[in-house]
Amino acid sequence: MSMALARCGNGSERREFSNSAASIVVDHGGCAMKGRGGASAWLLLSLLVIVLDQSTKLLALAKLAPYESRAVIDGLLDWTLAFNTGAAFSFLAAADGWQRWLFAALAVGISCALIVWLTRLPRGDWRNAAPLALIIGGALGNLIDRLRLGHVVDFIDVYWGNSHWPAFNIADSAICVGAVMLIVFGLFAGKAADKRG
Repeated sequence: MSMALARCGNGSERREFSNSAASIVVDHGGCAMKGRGGASAWLLLSLLVIVLDQSTKLLALAKLAPYESRAVIDGLLDWTLAFNTGAAFSFLAAADGWQRWLFAALAVGISCALIVWLTRLPRGDWRNAAPLALIIGGALGNLIDRLRLGHVVDFIDVYWGNSHWPAFNIADSAICVGAVMLIVFGLFAGKAADKRG
């Protein structure tokens, strides 16, 4: 950990504490706050996603028989317990077991990369931090299933008439919402930069 002391134009002081992962700026008397930090608060959001995901999956396992459906909103939403050994939309689900370790390794690698990205974001950059935290929580929630059970537990069954969306879970929802947020905020940030330019 290192510290740097800077004097602002108005005579006030700014202290910056930093290490290789993050920097924290302590503002005294009107210096602009800049720097990195705050990742731990966003990782609490990831932890919340994991807790919600795992608790709802445990509830589904306790209350539903495999592939049993219970109507929640008739004609739109059921709870249906399903097991997915593949990736999203059952990709590679029919493989002979090696995919469990492939997807586990991918989840670990991607989560580590996203955590590093999160720790390097400027303080206050919630447009990137919130989506990253959701994706990290979702990836780790499904990783727990793969390591513990050998498959991912799905139970949310959205449908219209006879057309069913593939069953999913809270972790999948967090990943999708986070990805959409990154895309949308990225597009708006690009348009805002174009207008300023």
